[in-house]
Amino acid sequence: MERRTFLKIGAGTAGAMLVPVFGNAIAAEEMSTSMSVAAKKALADTALNAATKAGASYCDVRIGRYLNQYVVTRDLNVENVTNTESAGVGVRVVCNGAYGFAATNDMTPDGIAGAARQAVAIAKANARLQSEPVRLAPVKGVGEVAWATPVVRDWRTVPIKDKAELLIAANKAGMDAGASFMQSMLFQVHQQKYFASTDGSYIDQDIQRLWAPFSATAVDKASGKFRSRNGLSAPVGMGYEYLDARPEHKLKAAGGVATLYTKSYDIIEDARAAGRDARRKLAAKSVTPGKYDLMLSPEHLYLTIHESVGHPTELDRVLGYEANYAGTSFATLDKWESKKFNYGSPHVNIVADKTTPGSLGNVGYDDEGVRTKRWDLIRDGILVSYQATRDQAHIIGKTESDGCSYADSWSNVQFQRMPNVSLQAGSKKLTPDEMVKDIKKGIYIVGDGSFSIDQQRYNFQFGGQLFYEINNGKIGHMLEDVAYQSNTQDFWNACTAVCDERDWRMGGSFFDGKGQPPQISIVSHGSSTARFNGINVINTARKIG
Repeated sequence: MERRTFLKIGAGTAGAMLVPVFGNAIAAEEMSTSMSVAAKKALADTALNAATKAGASYCDVRIGRYLNQYVVTRDLNVENVTNTESAGVGVRVVCNGAYGFAATNDMTPDGIAGAARQAVAIAKANARLQSEPVRLAPVKGVGEVAWATPVVRDWRTVPIKDKAELLIAANKAGMDAGASFMQSMLFQVHQQKYFASTDGSYIDQDIQRLWAPFSATAVDKASGKFRSRNGLSAPVGMGYEYLDARPEHKLKAAGGVATLYTKSYDIIEDARAAGRDARRKLAAKSVTPGKYDLMLSPEHLYLTIHESVGHPTELDRVLGYEANYAGTSFATLDKWESKKFNYGSPHVNIVADKTTPGSLGNVGYDDEGVRTKRWDLIRDGILVSYQATRDQAHIIGKTESDGCSYADSWSNVQFQRMPNVSLQAGSKKLTPDEMVKDIKKGIYIVGDGSFSIDQQRYNFQFGGQLFYEINNGKIGHMLEDVAYQSNTQDFWNACTAVCDERDWRMGGSFFDGKGQPPQISIVSHGSSTARFNGINVINTARKIG
């Protein structure tokens, strides 16, 4: 039923933006309801008891209610407003040294107990074919705890009328500035997730995320040529304050009072700039292929980090357990074991975390009940670690999970998914204005674009949204038809400078695909503007005739 709903709603709502929609359509007022913690605990205990009685040595239960709201506009019109809900229970067990998993949307005691028994039966069947038993890194039960995304304004409380008017105002600003067409969308997520396990954890989490993508397209009617520029906002783990933040908004954080965790986003101003940029791109000159020093903005670099560092340091890819969605990994165990593999230059320090406030990956506990943390992947250019879950930790000598297990639904089994993976800011004071002064022949790239990368996450090509030539320390004319090619190791070893923390910010993806059957996850990647010397740039224009 949900797959049919996806096809039906997805065609009508997402339009050219191709954003998947999950769940069954519901009325807006239903989105503010929730199940009591006591009721969820009672259901979880039913599953834990049934699994244990059936022979499971371990069991965890995830009770989930996933709410989405989409507001879609084109030009000065609202095209669609959709509210969706998906709710149910997933039960994972270990029995006879093997995993078993079953899920149900029958949220009655009998339904959940039945799913638990089915998971155990599957585990027993799997055990007959399994050569080694599952080894779970220990995790201490935390008892009954709760965690919630710190929000100032719950998006569910904001009238749809206000959201639609904001998007239409952005569209109008873009069209007034030069765009022929505008599309904009507001995608809002609310996840009510409850986790319980035989380790003694009962974890209630309330998670909010928000994304406001748009696209501005300018058309030259005389030639029929058209160019587009997408919005430069980052999807965030915040409430509606991201779009209407005011200086008086404060959030209480551990240790005192903090200002908003991330900058608010002025979608109207970005749309206005996008209209101008799309019109200017019609007259941009085509790039001359060759070697350039690249100055890459955080709005662009996040995607390169995601593909060339985030995915190849996923331990299941490294081990060859996961080969879907562009393969395994070149960053094999022997490189890590050598303790001297130069993934990048000494300027490259990359961390993994699920704790950065305002990020998409920020949660208190992962989907195995592990408290989330931050750890190094690359330190001073050297590969020092990977991303591991409870059943992987022992393979690389870790005594605990990294807390990066995730399932995109109650109906899917959790597995290793990328946390936030970010390039740390440079330690020396450096701004983008100062960085550009030393570049004689270069290109400044802003925003993400199309890309390709090979099965080992090694050889790649990346485009972008906006490209500017740099001549003798000054940013010049706009370029087009730009893409750069390299391999992961050469590229990161070509990093010669990273701006300081004043320039650091996060980009991210709502739809990171992995697995078979496929699942999507949400993840942020931070960086400051960074410089890469001597990178090969090609011209992507297709010549006809």
